[in-house]
Amino acid sequence: MKNKRKPKVKVNPRAKSSRKVKAKSAVTTATKPGSKRKPRIKPAKHERIKTKLIANAGAKPRAKEVLILGAGLVGSLLSIYLAKRGYKVTIYERRPDMRKTEISAGRSINLALSDRGWRGLQGVGIEKAIRKISIPMHGRMIHGMDKTLTFQPYAEKGQSIYAASRGVLNAEMMTKAEEHGVTILFNEKCIAVDLKNKSAWFENQEDTSSFSVETDLIFGADGAFSVARLHMQLNSDRFEYSQSYLDHGYKELLIPAGHNNSFLLEKNALHIWPRGGYMLIALPNLDGSFTCTLFFPYKGKDSFESISNRKQCLNFFERVFPDVVPLMPGLLDDFFSNPTGSLVTVKCFPWTLEDKACLIGDAAHALVPFYGQGMNCGFEDCTVLNSLMKKHKDDWSKILPEFERSRKPNADAIADLAVMNFFEMRDKVGQPEFLLRKKIEAHIHKKHPKQWLPLYSQVTFSHIPYSEALKSGLKQEKIMDEVMKMNNIKQKWNSAEVEKFILSRI
Repeated sequence: MKNKRKPKVKVNPRAKSSRKVKAKSAVTTATKPGSKRKPRIKPAKHERIKTKLIANAGAKPRAKEVLILGAGLVGSLLSIYLAKRGYKVTIYERRPDMRKTEISAGRSINLALSDRGWRGLQGVGIEKAIRKISIPMHGRMIHGMDKTLTFQPYAEKGQSIYAASRGVLNAEMMTKAEEHGVTILFNEKCIAVDLKNKSAWFENQEDTSSFSVETDLIFGADGAFSVARLHMQLNSDRFEYSQSYLDHGYKELLIPAGHNNSFLLEKNALHIWPRGGYMLIALPNLDGSFTCTLFFPYKGKDSFESISNRKQCLNFFERVFPDVVPLMPGLLDDFFSNPTGSLVTVKCFPWTLEDKACLIGDAAHALVPFYGQGMNCGFEDCTVLNSLMKKHKDDWSKILPEFERSRKPNADAIADLAVMNFFEMRDKVGQPEFLLRKKIEAHIHKKHPKQWLPLYSQVTFSHIPYSEALKSGLKQEKIMDEVMKMNNIKQKWNSAEVEKFILSRI
């Protein structure tokens, strides 16, 4: 590994103030991207001490330095993988430290950890710590308009997804990253990135000082509206980019805990109130409460636009979600004070620049949340990257191109699957025909597990590439469409005739 100089930090003299940089760095006078002026370098005290220590240690080269934009879930996990391989990792995060300040964790929708995500956590030895702050959900609990409940198990006994609060999980993972030697610098907003020269410019959100950092490798883990991706796009002649929104937004609501932190709904289930054009979901929290999310059209008869006052809101919920209203004492305050979030899918290409930079997680592939795979897909990015580091012995000129080739088709596939699952959850999960369809699939899977694995299980409880799962799922859908047209299917759903028909089509 090359013994390169420490990253330099260049303070902008036009900023309102300047300061010593917290990271391993040297402070210089000023520069902007593209400036030809040669800055005067004055090593920071920390730098001088470190240089002396290195000199005294003999000829041992220091580790390659990596800069990560974003201390979210994927950025934190990625940093641990890199640190465990000996890299010196610094994360720059725009927000304050959520462990010390009351701030939003960004998007409020609770998370669902499944097999791909757990594998990512296992790879760095933090799975047990995360299980302690998550709750298993064994299936969907469907709430009908008439207050009836229908439980739909996710898969075989023992297979569950796990609910976790985004903020709690993110805080825990940042702590784990720091325990592995990662430096996280907060309140540092990235304002520009020069990917070719492996440098980034930041503005501190507390004192407005600005500075730049040079490094050996940059990862953009800065989310769906990534600055790293923007600058990759601006500096590429053929950068492909698409951003599409659903006609629905979302709003967070809350079912508080009952007496002694008791759960007022079934604890080990993901609760869904499907209502055709919209739906409400609820996931359990450790304190006995449920984080609820209303997915609702922006415009139309029943929509965010149509509910403009507290009376209209209460009338709507009493009509459509009658069993929820008594459980939500803060319904009206939450509805009108909590922000309305948008639901975006982002696809782009390329994700990488030579051996210098890489987009990862939502920065490369933002998903809508309806398969619960956004975080899981990002964590799988990290496990794939780690395997490639081992395979190519940390040769980034080989790692990054293969990472991009292997992950891009799978990211596109799960993005499409997530949108498809939105319509299934919203429109179909409460319908008798849908329930029968899933019942038949479960029956065939139980008898022929190697020949028929339901699409949901392929995505959630396996490590089958998403692109293969999508292809298989579309084939299964066509088969089941034919099955549901068979005469008297309600009576003979578990008959040898139906079984033979399905097996003949696989």
